[in-house]
Formats: sequence, structure tokens, C-alpha cells
Amino acid sequence: MFEEGQYFAPVTQTDDGRMSVELGADHPGLNDPEYRERRDLLATLAHRWQPGEPAPEAPYTDAEHEVWRVVSEDLLAKHETYACREFLDGKAALDLPLDRVPQLEELSDRLEPITGFRYRPAAGLVPLRDFYGALADHGFWATQYVRHHSVPLYTPEPDVLHEVVGHGNTLADPRFTRLYEAAGQAARRVETAEALEFVSRVFWFTLEFGVVHEPDGLKAFGAGILSSPGEIEEFRAMTIKPLDVVAMGTTDYDITHYQDVLFAADSFAHVEDAVGGFWDTCTDDSISTLRRTAA
Repeated sequence: MFEEGQYFAPVTQTDDGRMSVELGADHPGLNDPEYRERRDLLATLAHRWQPGEPAPEAPYTDAEHEVWRVVSEDLLAKHETYACREFLDGKAALDLPLDRVPQLEELSDRLEPITGFRYRPAAGLVPLRDFYGALADHGFWATQYVRHHSVPLYTPEPDVLHEVVGHGNTLADPRFTRLYEAAGQAARRVETAEALEFVSRVFWFTLEFGVVHEPDGLKAFGAGILSSPGEIEEFRAMTIKPLDVVAMGTTDYDITHYQDVLFAADSFAHVEDAVGGFWDTCTDDSISTLRRTAA
């Protein structure tokens, strides 16, 4: 079983203006100079991107296209079994290729007529307020690199498969994107760091790791589960709690292993009403009140 802990490798700028990606000691690509060079190149292309420009074209290799194929084919049957109806609707609308890594600009051109969303290239970690705020403008920050070819079913950080197979398919469904927009508007509305963190945690336990009851069983709607060949088979065995905005907004989580506590909605409409309703109306004061109820 492959475990997909997720973290962002720090990105720093060198004296000549290029970006350098710092991989962790246990990263599978740490001792692969060609992989590290490509990571630096993609980070540099993203860093130099300016709003209004097309997303830079990533020069993917045959090995990277093969990683995409392996993961995409592995997830085909698993999505049919474990993904919620709305995700499958978005997947059908986006119609991702199975045999190659699509370019962000290509994906944006597919998404925009459906839901208005476009991808923005990210060199690495995007600050919370910038990441969520972009959602209000139908923008989604995404990395472009592919996980290391030696372990195609494992990634220690969110790569383009997470950004596209996980989030891209949800960005092609209007019910999902109304939630993304609401989260972005909430992030712009609140001012305190505590309130923004609360908004972010609710996002984590829903649009990243949300699950929902359907007539034929518990299904996933979170991108973190739906892009993970391992976690998608394990989530039903985790501790499943009822969807609760206060609990989600105040629960700590560990990003280095599978999420062992998940919050299940009664239906997708329940997510829209409870979570979308929270994001639509939350303020610093209302979140402060919710935090006090959890203390």
C-alpha cells in the first residue's frame, strides 16, 4: 500500500533569478539530478508567469506521460466505485486524456466554457489568502510537476495529478464550483488569521477530504482522496464523523499520512447547505463565536 503524505517542497530564488526546489530527505526524486533540474525549470516558468498570460507550457517527458497513464488507469475503476455522483459528472464533462499529461492552458480552455474557472501556474506553496482568494475570481493555483517515475502511485506532495485528476474534475461541475467560489469569497471577507485558518480547515475536510453518504455506500468528493490510488481504497475504514462545521474548523490534521478522521455529509445537498451556507455568511465575529463553542 502506498501512503501519500503531502507537503510543499520549499522554493527559493537563486542569484540568477531561477527558482530552486528543495526536496525532503525522503523524497523519491532527491538523488535524481534530471528530475530535480526539471522541477526547478517548471518552478521558474511558473514564477515568471504574469496574470493575463497563457499558462507556461510544461515540456513533459515520455516517462512523465507514462506516470500520468499509470495513475489515471489505476483510478478508472476506483472512481466508479468510490467517487460521488457530482465528481463523476464533472469527470465526464472534462474528459481528461488518459495517455498524456494535459497542459494547464488546455485545461483552462476546457473548463472556462463549463464553469468559468481557469488554472494559474504555481511554483510552490501559495499563501492561504492568495490561494483561496483566487477562487472567488474563478482562478485555481496549480503546480505542473509530475511525481517521480520510480513510484507512480506515490507522491509526498500535491503534483499535477492531484491538481487535475482531483481538483480539475470537480472544477468542471457547477455544484462543486459554487462551493469553491464561496470558499474564496469567505477568505476575502475575513480579516483575522484565526478566521482564515478556520475557513481553510473547513475546506480541507470537505473539498480536499470530504465524504458523503449515497444510497449505495459512502463516497468521496474530496480531491485529496480522489487523486490518491491508495487513500481512495482506505477512506471507508477511517473514523467517520457526521459533517459538522465547528468540528471541521477546529480539528487538527496531519498532512504526512492518510487522514484518519473524516466528516461525512448526508448528501451533496447537505454539503451545499451546511458548508456553502457557512462560507456564504461567515465573518470574523461569527467564526470567533463558533470557535468559542468548540472550546
